[in-house]
Amino acid sequence: MSAYQDQRVVVTGAGGGIGAALAHRFAAEGATVVVNDLDPAKAAAVAGEIGARAIAVPGDASEIVAEAREALGGTVDVYCANAGLASGGDAFADEAVWGAAWDTNVMAHVRAARLLLPQWLERGSGRFVSTVSAAGLLTMIGAAPYSVTKHGALAFAEWLSLTYRHRGVQVHAICPQGVRTDMLTAAGSAGELVLAPTAIEPDAVADALFDGMEKGRFLILPHPEVADFYAARATDPDRWLGGMNHLQRKWETP
Repeated sequence: MSAYQDQRVVVTGAGGGIGAALAHRFAAEGATVVVNDLDPAKAAAVAGEIGARAIAVPGDASEIVAEAREALGGTVDVYCANAGLASGGDAFADEAVWGAAWDTNVMAHVRAARLLLPQWLERGSGRFVSTVSAAGLLTMIGAAPYSVTKHGALAFAEWLSLTYRHRGVQVHAICPQGVRTDMLTAAGSAGELVLAPTAIEPDAVADALFDGMEKGRFLILPHPEVADFYAARATDPDRWLGGMNHLQRKWETP
């Protein structure tokens, strides 16, 4: 029997891409899954594909925890904070762009944790899965709001893990590079240069998460080479920044 049989799971941003793949996989493992998306039609479509083990709960990911928990009978065992905003732009991006990225990519996770933690800590178990992106470990050219807020999402996931792991709360941060989703398409020429050559399917991300959960890993790296990039960034930041600047100049050159 799967470890997730009869578990109650919420996946935000599950109307397509990684979120849909996670929802399908948890349901296949025997869980009951709330499929959340800002677009009601997308949430309903994915829930319909999954069938009896899925419940569509559309709406803003920051505001659906209470409704999702009620739909699952009062308890959430696994919460996948997957909804994200791929905001491009540089330091001159509009304040509204920065604010929306911060709200979706960081504060939605904080708001969910505030509602989930009391029950999890009382019973001594719970699992928080944050879809971060390799940009949270490294960076992404042409996307300052996205890169900065994904660093924030990783920092919050780390904080949750170090603070509550001894009380039964398990935390995982999924950090893929390119994944063949609408978000990759939206990344434009920067995504084509940096992400597309090694892009993987959303199902591969779900596979990596389930392998990592089984092994108790915090960092989930669907692209294993990201670990080497992360180590290089930490041990020789000037060399790493030089390499990234080379990519930046290549991107800027017609």
